[in-house]
Amino acid sequence: MTDNPQRYREFPMPDVGEGLQDAEIIRWLVATGDRVTDGQVVCEVETAKAAVELPIPYDGVVHELRFPEGTTVDVGTPIITVDTGTGTATEEPPRRTPVLVGYGAAPGPTARRIRRRPGTPATATAPPQLPLAKPPVRKFARDLGVDLAVVVPTGPRGDVTREDVRAAAQHPSPTEQLPLSDQPAPAPDETRVPVTGVRRATARAMVASAFTAPHVTEFVTVDVTRTMKLVRRLKGHPDMAGLRVGPLLLAARAFLVAVRRNPEVNASWDEERQEIVLKHRVNLGVAAATPRGLLVPAIEDADRLTLPELAAALGELTTAAREGRTPPAALRGSTVTLTNIGVFGVDTGTPILNPGESAILALGTIGPRPWVHRGKVVPRQVTTLALSFDHRLVDGDLGSRVLADTAALLHDPRLLLTRA
Repeated sequence: MTDNPQRYREFPMPDVGEGLQDAEIIRWLVATGDRVTDGQVVCEVETAKAAVELPIPYDGVVHELRFPEGTTVDVGTPIITVDTGTGTATEEPPRRTPVLVGYGAAPGPTARRIRRRPGTPATATAPPQLPLAKPPVRKFARDLGVDLAVVVPTGPRGDVTREDVRAAAQHPSPTEQLPLSDQPAPAPDETRVPVTGVRRATARAMVASAFTAPHVTEFVTVDVTRTMKLVRRLKGHPDMAGLRVGPLLLAARAFLVAVRRNPEVNASWDEERQEIVLKHRVNLGVAAATPRGLLVPAIEDADRLTLPELAAALGELTTAAREGRTPPAALRGSTVTLTNIGVFGVDTGTPILNPGESAILALGTIGPRPWVHRGKVVPRQVTTLALSFDHRLVDGDLGSRVLADTAALLHDPRLLLTRA
């Protein structure tokens, strides 16, 4: 303890999401001795929901980084100490158990899964120089087993890009290629990737959903030739200039209209109270595959948006998710979900419900198939829709009506141009 604890300020790991218990430090943006100012981002952390930048709430000089990158720290545990310089000249920093410089405190119950880079020595005399890379790039490197410290950066700010990591994985540096002996190094039989952050949360949520809610999935194959023609026309419409227009936009619109027409499907099951909770807002979750795992950010009141507004919201949502910029608040509150598996060339599937929801729609690939049209077999643009629903909330009649309504709107999309 010191005479004036206000000089050495400890910044604890905050709860950057609703009720989260911990977060993983994925990148420090400052080092010991650096001067920081109130509001300056000092590190990036990954929670079970999103990657988040943490700003420091005061001015001063970094005295100590408590944990290295790759450490999962409990909320409320100090992660950085800053000398604010407001005390007396005789003050000393907070006394703690001696640790190796650059590695913070010895891990205890509040620090888990410390993963040092391959080749990092057990001791150090100064904080390591950390390569610049965005969170998705760092995750990509970890998955490929690439040490960012040996990657040659080509980014505009001297940062490592995905292409740099990919090149390093395909063409290891001479140092990495040379074995310690004349014998060739044996190839590993397997690679183990720690399950953390989003992937861990997704795995838990999917298991809980699959074994809690009785899933039913129905399918319908539909001629969407008119929808694809409408997509082409909308791309040239002045109201849609600069917006991403594709089948997903009109599928989202059709699904939202169907939900508004069948509001009982917009609900959740309260197990504790044994009640069905009918939702009065339709918040559309959109499944997005990212380097960090599957995210389902939500568009609030999506059913009340005009088509250009919905297109803008979808574009921002997917871009932010892929760049790792989705805030935790955007990952809460969805009431129904849409997933586009057609982008992977998949015809259809049986999607698992997002926990707390009663329905999820999967859009399959769209392509030419032989179809009976006006009494003749001709090539038409066709897709298959799959709707999974919680059979405690949604019976076959309601689920079928929602799916059939969505399909009908995509077959004849004229009604999608107006507000639902």
